[in-house]
Amino acid sequence: MGQDRSGPDPVRLAVASLFGAVQRHARWRDPTEAETAAAVNELKEILAGRNDAAVLLAETAGRFGSQCMVLSVDARRADGLPSGFEVTTHGGRVGTGIDAVDWARRATELGAGEILLNSMDADGTTIGFDLELIRAVRAVVTVPVIASGGAGTLAHFAPAVDAGADAVLAASVFHFGTLRIGQVKTALRGAGHPVR
Repeated sequence: MGQDRSGPDPVRLAVASLFGAVQRHARWRDPTEAETAAAVNELKEILAGRNDAAVLLAETAGRFGSQCMVLSVDARRADGLPSGFEVTTHGGRVGTGIDAVDWARRATELGAGEILLNSMDADGTTIGFDLELIRAVRAVVTVPVIASGGAGTLAHFAPAVDAGADAVLAASVFHFGTLRIGQVKTALRGAGHPVR
């Protein structure tokens, strides 16, 4: 981190997006929303003038706690990096040169309490989760890992959990009615995985 990269920092963009979403919905209707708006203001203070994702992550986790910090990693396969996976931005189209597995490890050391791991190679393909990526990240972090990208059939979910995912995320199979959430829960239970 701290490298001079062209374009805006992806973490900075994500946090700025979060501010906007919270502000649109926080209308001071009750104390909980007032506290949420106050937290947004605190995050803005942390974000002001910072261009380093690591510093931003550490300061935000330090102020709000790791349980509030979910790091989203959009990773794709890339030659020349130790793990073979690179952090990307812009929906996986722009590589950062940052090793995705090492960034997940480092981010948890800085305070990330959970990793949302999206395989940009598998995303939208419906050919299954990237089990190699899940295993690689699970090997270096102890926080929960949410696997995303690639779900297409009921048979894809249990192997992702077997590979080390604590939770699995899918979108298109539900949006297009290919699968129902109840079916996935039943399949995971049938494979011996606890489901809420």
